Amino acid sequence: MTAGEGADGVGDVQPRIPRQSVGEQALGPRADGDAGLTDELAAVVTGARRRAVRDGDRQIDTAHLLHSLLEHDPEVRSVFDDGPEIARLLGYLVQRSIGYGLRWQGSVEDSGAVPVMEDSGAVPVMGESDGFSPLAAAAMDHAGERAAARGTEPARGIDLLACLVADPQARAVEVLDRAGIAADAVLARIEDRASRSRWSNR
Repeated sequence: MTAGEGADGVGDVQPRIPRQSVGEQALGPRADGDAGLTDELAAVVTGARRRAVRDGDRQIDTAHLLHSLLEHDPEVRSVFDDGPEIARLLGYLVQRSIGYGLRWQGSVEDSGAVPVMEDSGAVPVMGESDGFSPLAAAAMDHAGERAAARGTEPARGIDLLACLVADPQARAVEVLDRAGIAADAVLARIEDRASRSRWSNR
């Protein structure tokens, strides 16, 4: 039995998705990179990673994050109606590994706006892909910037949702389209909630 092999004769297998990405360590603006994830968003990222590994995907993409947000964040779920929209979204998301999502396997989710990073072993800076697709990494980065614009409040799931659906090339947007939900309508709901919250806090 060679070194690194267990009793079953199978060598150690490196996980496809890194355990902790830079995006997890610092979901905030680049100037404040030591700001950690909230417990809620940490659970979202952990759930998205598990889905990526289970689906055999190379990276966590925006659809993985959307799926995990819907499962873990009541505020995100409240952006959608109480029944049909959530049911349709989850219906499409759970079919990913056997349906339309099969064509995503082996490809990188990228709009062309963010350079695709090869796995060189180097530690990436915030916004570069380290276990996340380029679009997912950018969405996490922008969620921190969105929260920073409000002040010192950390990023919430609703911030990440807004950033996930902002790029028409995102897989999360394709899932919304398939469920008959317009991404711009989702953004409008989020902004309406944010506006009402600002007024109520004055």
